Amino acid sequence: MFTHLEPKDIDELQTINENNMRLYVTPDGLKYPSVTTVLGWKSKAGIIAWRKRVGEEAANKISRQASTRGTKFHYQVEDYINNKDVTFANPAEKSMFTSVQDLINRIDNVHVQEASLYSDFLKTAGRVDCIAEFDGRLSIIDFKTSSRPKEAQYITNYFQQGSAYAVMYEERTGIPIDTIVIIMAVEGNEPQLFIEKRDNYIESYREVRNEYQKVMGI
Repeated sequence: MFTHLEPKDIDELQTINENNMRLYVTPDGLKYPSVTTVLGWKSKAGIIAWRKRVGEEAANKISRQASTRGTKFHYQVEDYINNKDVTFANPAEKSMFTSVQDLINRIDNVHVQEASLYSDFLKTAGRVDCIAEFDGRLSIIDFKTSSRPKEAQYITNYFQQGSAYAVMYEERTGIPIDTIVIIMAVEGNEPQLFIEKRDNYIESYREVRNEYQKVMGI
């Protein structure tokens, strides 16, 4: 059983679509892009190149499969941490979940799950998967799925995302977090665990955010 601490007073943010952009609206009426939007914009050129390389039909199929797989996995992990029964539509889903179960069991003292956060300092918002202790250390914890193993040098955007959430949470609650944990389920392979420090990635995120603001005007 996972222990859930008394939740902090964190506002649920409204989202709007404006000029083809999805924005979060803060309690003060400020409009901020999500951290995933900012980082996705930075990697847009690489995604376009990949789609051209594999073809639009194949790219659309791969993207749909990845999105469906990731969404189901997140719901299953969320239910598990909420001490609910976890259901699976097929053996592949169950295999992917059970592959990371031992890693998830290292989580306890959950602060929040699927909470909307924002930072006036970063001018960014987003929805964090989980903030809890991992091996006894308060961490931003993100759950990912992949069709193949990843190398840390190619997923810096995951660490930048987690670092941004750490700043958002401290700004909202006064509670500092310096550790980013990525738990990744890999189809047909052993799971991967990445543990990084916020301060190694927050400045590079700020650089991307500033560039996004200059180009997009928000």
